[in-house]
Amino acid sequence: MDLFEKMYRPSLAEDLKERGLFPYFHPLQSRQDVEVIMEGKRRIMLGSNNYLGLTTHPEVVAAAHKAIDELGTGCSGSRYLNGTLELHMTLEKELAQFLRKEDALTFSTGFQTNLGILSAVVGLGDYVICDKENHASIIDGCRLSFGKLLRYQHSNMDDLERLLKKVPESAGCLIVTDGVFSMGGDLAKLPEIVALAKQYGARVMVDDSHGLGILGDGGRGTASHFGLENEVDIYMGTFSKSLASLGGYMAASKVVTDYVRHSSRPLIFSASIPPACTAVALTALRILAREPERVKRLQDISDFARECFRKKSVPIRETSTPIIPIYTYDAYRTLEISKAIYEGGVYVNPVLPPATPQGECLLRTSYMATLTEDLVEEATDIIAGVISEA
Repeated sequence: MDLFEKMYRPSLAEDLKERGLFPYFHPLQSRQDVEVIMEGKRRIMLGSNNYLGLTTHPEVVAAAHKAIDELGTGCSGSRYLNGTLELHMTLEKELAQFLRKEDALTFSTGFQTNLGILSAVVGLGDYVICDKENHASIIDGCRLSFGKLLRYQHSNMDDLERLLKKVPESAGCLIVTDGVFSMGGDLAKLPEIVALAKQYGARVMVDDSHGLGILGDGGRGTASHFGLENEVDIYMGTFSKSLASLGGYMAASKVVTDYVRHSSRPLIFSASIPPACTAVALTALRILAREPERVKRLQDISDFARECFRKKSVPIRETSTPIIPIYTYDAYRTLEISKAIYEGGVYVNPVLPPATPQGECLLRTSYMATLTEDLVEEATDIIAGVISEA
């Protein structure tokens, strides 16, 4: 059989294109901001992870230009060889200080970070237990390891304990969870997870890609939010969201970080973060550290959006984060509503199975600290109008 035979079969993507409902790959023609030009038309951006709005901050933009002028466009090698800049080491030092951990390590992308940590930490004979709604990079990182993967029902602590009981006392065990779940916007039950980890001798890793800059003391994330910074063994996060750049990081004890630094194949065999991206992440981190009011502003504008939706009878999932899902249930209905909202001048993200259970499709809206109340009112008016007629 021809290897490519499967590529000629009918696909959902082709069906959606024929129906005019394909919702992906809309090209931006402007900067990532609260208002964008997308396919020639102004759209209010309610589908970005640019939570603190730093992608257009003058200091951040200037840092990128300065890094290119002084250090060029790329590192052309891995951190192991010619690809370590002093800038990388400064970023890692300041990340560790900000997150109140002993050490930090950067990777070239967020996806690669989970691959790199999990494949190094979870070895042959070990167990890794993760929430079924964890990000795909966590699942792939677990698969790349030589350990045994177990998955518990989303935020179901009874199911987590059931799986912990299956782990032999002689085996190492890591519980890994998103801090803020990216589609639903809900928080991990971190206090319960930490308690179970202590009871059963497991370690805990939190993917805080959607927690950094959003929750906790000065935006330090989910563990800080729950007062559990000393109880989480490994933090993971990305630079592509609140820190307006590209790349990822882990923060942990020196022993754990150094072990990953010397055994993670995705780190060892990948080129390092380019100078501009490194400088942007460092500058954005410094802005977050000195301006914690940005975190409060993000919470306030997100709360304002929730209240707008409630007043306009839009069926949202109640969250405490800048991610506000709108229930639309059926897949094709979701895509039709998403298209109408897009044509009306607002960008949101339609979320379909397998990212949601069947019959629980939704529109993922997300907010930036730089959004104004007027823009949120305009956007929620458009969304409410479309949904009321759907």
